[in-house]
Amino acid sequence: MSFLPVYIPIGVGTFHLESARAEFDKSAALLKSIDENIRVPGEMLLSIDKLKDYIGDAHADLVIVQNLTFANAAYMSEILHKFDCPVLLWTLREPVIDGTRLRLNSLTGAFSAANTLRAFSRSFEYVFGSPDEESVKNAVACAVAAAKVKKAMNSLHLLQVGHTPQGFGFGRALDSDMLRVFGVTLESIEARELIDRAKSYTREEIEPYLEDAAKRINRLDDIESKNVEDFARLYKSYSDYVKANNIGALASRCWPDFFTAFGTPVCSVLGILNDLGVSCACEADSYGALTMYISSFLTGKSAFFGDPVSLDEKENTVTFWHCGMAPCSLAREDTGACAGLHCNRKIGPTLEFGCRPEEKVTIFRIGREADGSFRFFIAKGKALDKPQQFYGTSTVIQTESDARNLVETAVKGGWEPHFAVAQGDIYDTVKALGNMLGIPVCEF
Repeated sequence: MSFLPVYIPIGVGTFHLESARAEFDKSAALLKSIDENIRVPGEMLLSIDKLKDYIGDAHADLVIVQNLTFANAAYMSEILHKFDCPVLLWTLREPVIDGTRLRLNSLTGAFSAANTLRAFSRSFEYVFGSPDEESVKNAVACAVAAAKVKKAMNSLHLLQVGHTPQGFGFGRALDSDMLRVFGVTLESIEARELIDRAKSYTREEIEPYLEDAAKRINRLDDIESKNVEDFARLYKSYSDYVKANNIGALASRCWPDFFTAFGTPVCSVLGILNDLGVSCACEADSYGALTMYISSFLTGKSAFFGDPVSLDEKENTVTFWHCGMAPCSLAREDTGACAGLHCNRKIGPTLEFGCRPEEKVTIFRIGREADGSFRFFIAKGKALDKPQQFYGTSTVIQTESDARNLVETAVKGGWEPHFAVAQGDIYDTVKALGNMLGIPVCEF
């Protein structure tokens, strides 16, 4: 995926150009340290003509508009006329306050630019401060990352395998909604089609998948050999389809079909695919899968998918759990990812482990209101060093906010029971993404 952010430093020549040039040089260096592909002009854009010459016929996936000095609304009007993409408006701090001249007057320029953005009905990100401030670097980096994942979703193919079980309609997606709101192409296939493919494979064809699984999962030998082979058949079936159809995320039906019609769960397959870069959710939760995709894209790590099942007020923790499809890479080092039997159906292999600790995590969910509109759930925390809590896979999250209040507020707010736990702090980036997509962000 090619992603092009464009830096647009605007101003006029009647202010203190030595100060403006110093901020321009520092800003360009900061931007290049965040993303070396950011397009930076060779000079400050101190007239409308210079602005027009610079943007020309250029394409942009994000424009970073910085008032080096004051600039009137005509500058932003020209930019918005040219670019239909996310905007980050950057105001510089006045460098010197000494009772003499105003060096930059960047802030007045920001008001002028923001007024124009409002007139064009364009949402935008905003940051105030000098390029050597850590908060500025973080805000710019978050805006760049959010615009990058927004662009990536435009080429994402998300596969829905089968339908959500009865009573799990919260995860069911319409292809028109996915495309309209997120730019994602939703594709669908019946679970029986992948099951039928799996049944057709010979032992020789699945041997590489058995070998690969043995490297990832401990105690596979404890599971009935037929179930292990059938798991490998599913592994090959899903992998082949994903590769052939350029699938980047996947929401799969699991129970009851894979127990009743095939005799082996799909849990472990989904866990492995997550580690192979295909974000997977079970119970055919398509919005859960998209939440996983965004989480993994932003952190570069597999995300945990599960239900909030336990609350401990003394530790200020919420435990997230699911039947056994977490990515193997999240397993505790002392146990690794182990094979086991499904907690209810007593058929394997599922994945069994507690997750390793992580200093910073983000609880995230793409949710929907009763009227069908979208909303984001985000909360900060850390994953504690805890053993497996229940059969299946689990992670214990100590939340930054009050855990009991988080749970009570989320339940009263009607949030879906599936959440992603991203392995890193993506809180501010998700907020920026929500703004870029026009989706309200609910902070917990």
